[in-house]
Amino acid sequence: MEIFNGRAATEEYMSTHSLTFSTPEMTLKKFALWLGDQVNVPGKNETVPRLLTYINDVNNQSNNSDFLPDTDESFKPSGAVTDMFKDLAQVKSPTNCHNCNYPLKTASKFCPKCGSKQQ
Repeated sequence: MEIFNGRAATEEYMSTHSLTFSTPEMTLKKFALWLGDQVNVPGKNETVPRLLTYINDVNNQSNNSDFLPDTDESFKPSGAVTDMFKDLAQVKSPTNCHNCNYPLKTASKFCPKCGSKQQ
């Protein structure tokens, strides 16, 4: 059985194309045109639509779950937004006041109990 590996095609397209000021419809249209571009086949002297380079033979593969659609709806930042959301993953746990050991919020500059300046 041959299937289209859309995940690999999408990852390559998204990593090499800027989507600045693009609507979802424009992105989809550009992706479809990109898949239809004629590309050279490595090792052969012929050109085929890029779509055919993402067709995989999966008859002998035991793990077909790699080719199932991704139905996980959790937010996983990628591309340009990874820089924007990387600080959220590195949020420090709440700290205590170095003077009176009162629990503080992450960004506290002063202790609300004793008033000492935090570092």
